[in-house]
Amino acid sequence: MAEEANAQEFDVLILGGGSAGYAAALRSVQYGLTVGLIEKDKLGGTCLHTGCIPTKAYLHAAELADDARNGAKYGIKTTLDEIDMAGVREYKDGIVAGKFKGLTGLLKMKKVNVIAGEGKLVSQNEIEVDGTRYKGKNIILASGSESKTMGLTASKRIMTSTEALQLDYIPESAIVLGGGVIGSEFASAWNSFGVDVTIIEGLPSLVPNEDPSIIKVLTREFKKKGIKSNVGTFFEKVEETDDGVKVTLADGKEFTAEVCLVAVGRGPVTEGLGYEEQGITLDRGFVITNERLHTGVGNIYAIGDIVPGLQLAHRGYQQGIFVAEEIAGNNPIIVEDINIPKVTFTEPEIMSVGYTEPAAKEKFGDDQIEVTEYNLAGNGKSSILGTGGIIKMVRQKDGPIVGVHGIGTRIGEQIGEAQLIVNWEAYPEDVAQFIHAHPTQNEALGEAAMALFGHPLHG
Repeated sequence: MAEEANAQEFDVLILGGGSAGYAAALRSVQYGLTVGLIEKDKLGGTCLHTGCIPTKAYLHAAELADDARNGAKYGIKTTLDEIDMAGVREYKDGIVAGKFKGLTGLLKMKKVNVIAGEGKLVSQNEIEVDGTRYKGKNIILASGSESKTMGLTASKRIMTSTEALQLDYIPESAIVLGGGVIGSEFASAWNSFGVDVTIIEGLPSLVPNEDPSIIKVLTREFKKKGIKSNVGTFFEKVEETDDGVKVTLADGKEFTAEVCLVAVGRGPVTEGLGYEEQGITLDRGFVITNERLHTGVGNIYAIGDIVPGLQLAHRGYQQGIFVAEEIAGNNPIIVEDINIPKVTFTEPEIMSVGYTEPAAKEKFGDDQIEVTEYNLAGNGKSSILGTGGIIKMVRQKDGPIVGVHGIGTRIGEQIGEAQLIVNWEAYPEDVAQFIHAHPTQNEALGEAAMALFGHPLHG
């Protein structure tokens, strides 16, 4: 197609208004660049509307339910009367609505030109939206991801996380297909709401990307909470029955429940958007880029969940900022996926940044790493909270700390220092000198570093 001579032109034209896209937009306008941001649904994308924010609202409600049940343990005689799932959903929707209003206002204030509609890349510098063409001196693809369904059709009883967040009742029982981050978080929340939960995970363990020590603790804690799991065998089929669902595994084993949550990961949204027609390389739907997120075609970049790697909102933010800085000529520093902080908001929470012990051994050699584990049983604040768990640190032999991992109630709050330790390549002796306030869980990081330095205080 020939270019339209009167097509509106921007310095930066972005396809997708989720975490990655709007971060790129906001940083671009800070450098005086004109920005067009195309979004077919709601600004904020998956994270704000059906992902990070609403699921964490549910998990907070689940935490309150557990606290009410267990008050007597702390001398506070509370009881849990009932869980009003419609009320929980209303609370969740209120949080989302407030954040959406704030984001919409921010983009308007910053003079980001928001273009509503479904966009398609039609040339190396043009995106067409509902019949209207827009030109970009630079184009950023940020079309995001969607829940994988493994060929299953969503229904009243078979659902993805999107549908699960809209339930206004509590199922008596649930099968969760997938024991990764999404599946484990939903299993944790539903368990706290009183649901009989079984996780089916085809790989050998729950949260398989975590360090083995973390997996061991989570598996034990889930079992104590009554969350059942079957790992090491993939499911073969899911069928609706008269009163629920039946899941059959590849080995013939069968499980039944009232509902089934399909939480087997998320896939990139790239089909039918014109990417391949313009010469952009796709692999299983993901956009392939170089290390600086350039597609190799024109001035086209790709960011967020459509780029292979971690599918995290804050990775999307970082990549959006990175590309905006790149376009502005600031030569930003590359942040590898291995050094991006991760938190899984199960109960107990998991935090992780850098290399796991097996990954470090593979990278540096079995005899070239040192590890330590600090048990939260020795941490005063953790005892007050009634949580067990560990902090684990991995270092190169005689070198910097390359991995920090933890599990325990509220331990996700410690990811800030953990990622500074890894990304600033701190040595254990550096961290051991920091003063960690008492009594906090933050002390556990200091204790682990002191132990790894060879001078433990409370170990």
